[in-house]
Amino acid sequence: MDIKISVIGGGGYRSMFLARSLAWQAAALHIKEIVFMDNDEKKLNIFGTMSKLVAERINPEIIFRLTTDPVEAVRDADYVITTIRVGEDEKRVDDERIALKHHVLGQETTGAAGFSFAMRSVPALAEYCELIRRYGKPGVKVFNFTNPAGVVSQTLRDMGYDFTFGICDAPTGLLQSFARLYQVPPEEITAGCYGLNHLSFFHSIRFRGKEMLETLIEDDRIYTETDMRYFPKELARDMGCILNEYLYYFFFREQAVEHILRAGETRGEVIREVNRRMLAELEMLDVEKDFDQCLKTYVHWHGIRSDKYMKNETGKMRKKPFTFDSMEKDMGGYAGVALSYIRSVQERKPVDMILCVPNQGAIPGLLDTDVVEISCRIQDGAVIPQRVEQPGEIPMELIRRVKSYERYASKAIREKDKKAAAQCLFLHPLVNSWSLAQELTEEYIQSNKDYIEGWS
Repeated sequence: MDIKISVIGGGGYRSMFLARSLAWQAAALHIKEIVFMDNDEKKLNIFGTMSKLVAERINPEIIFRLTTDPVEAVRDADYVITTIRVGEDEKRVDDERIALKHHVLGQETTGAAGFSFAMRSVPALAEYCELIRRYGKPGVKVFNFTNPAGVVSQTLRDMGYDFTFGICDAPTGLLQSFARLYQVPPEEITAGCYGLNHLSFFHSIRFRGKEMLETLIEDDRIYTETDMRYFPKELARDMGCILNEYLYYFFFREQAVEHILRAGETRGEVIREVNRRMLAELEMLDVEKDFDQCLKTYVHWHGIRSDKYMKNETGKMRKKPFTFDSMEKDMGGYAGVALSYIRSVQERKPVDMILCVPNQGAIPGLLDTDVVEISCRIQDGAVIPQRVEQPGEIPMELIRRVKSYERYASKAIREKDKKAAAQCLFLHPLVNSWSLAQELTEEYIQSNKDYIEGWS
C-alpha cells in the first residue's frame, strides 16, 4: 500500500536532512507522496524547494509537493511529522533572556524557557492535530519533534491526541556516535533507556547482543569523541549509566549559566544570527537554477551552527566538522525514528526504538499516563514501553521532580491557568524558587501575549 507522509514545518532550516532520509527510504517503505507544509511562504520557497530537489535527486519517482495549506498537507496522510517554531528565533531569544535576567538557565527544552516555548507551541499543534484527526487517514500517526518535546508530548496526550508520539534525535545520535567509534553497524546496537525527553539515562547498551555499558563508561574516547564530552568519567561511574547530553544542564547548572553569561550570547542568539545570514545569502540566489551554490551556502552556515552546539554553555566544541552530502544514504535523525516505526508496521517485524510515550507502568513510581522517553518494542503497530526493573535512585529523584513540573505545565497550558504555571516553574529544579516562579510566570505571559489569550 502506498503511503503519504506530511511534514508540518517543512520550511525549517533542517528540512533537507529530513527530506534526504525520507527519499532514501521511500522505495523500500512504499512512500509514494511527501508533502512539506509551512505557513512561512518565503522559507518554504527556499528550504522547502531545496528539500524537494534533494529528494528528487535521490528518488526521481517520488511525488514531492510544497504547500502553505495545512488541510492540503494532511489530507489522506498516513503519517505526519510536526516540527514548528511559533514565534521564530526572536521569541526563542526572548524566552532565554527573560530567564537569564534572573540568573536562571534559559534553554528551550531543559530550562525555564521551555515552558514559554510550550505555551506558544501547544495551541498551534492542537489546531494541526484537529485537522489531522479530521482529514488524515484512519489510524494516522503523528510524530512530534517540536520542542520542548517532553512538555508538548505530555500536553497533547492529556488533550486526547493519543495518535501522537514524541521523537528526539539525541538518544539515537549518541548511539550512532558509539557505532562510529567502535565501527559497529548502527542497526546492531540496542539500548535500554529510561527517563524523560532530554533527561534520559542509558542503563544498558549492547553491541550485537553483548553488554557494553561498563566498557563504554571506562573508554576515555567517549569523553572526547561523543557527546559524553560534557561529563567527567567519575560522574558516569557514580551514576552507573550513560547520560543524555542535556543532563549537563542539571548536573552543572551554575557552570552552564556562568558560561552563557560570559560568552555574551545565548544559543538562540547564535542560531538567530546564523539563520539570518544564511537566509540573506540564499535569497539572492535562484534555488532551482543555482542549487549547488545554495547547497554550498547552506553547508557553510549550518556548519557554523553545528560547530557551536553547546559551546557557549559548556566551553567545549564538537571535534567532528559538519558535512552534508545531499546524496549520502541516511537513515538517522528524527526522520530515522519515524521511519523505524513505519518499517516495523510494514514488514510486520518487531523493532526496538526510543520514543516519548505514556509510561504504562514501565518506570516504577510514575503514573501510567506520564509521558516518558523510554526504549520501546514496536510490534504489530503497538508501542510497548520496556519495563525498567531497577531504575537508579538518583536518576529517579530527578525524573520525578521534572515530571511533576511537566504535569503542572500541561495543566497550566490546557487550562490557561496562571497559578498552575507558577507552580510548575517552582517545581522545576533549575528554578526552585517560589518568588522567581511568580516573576517568570508574569513575564512569560506578557511576552507571549500576541500568541496566547485567556490566561487568568
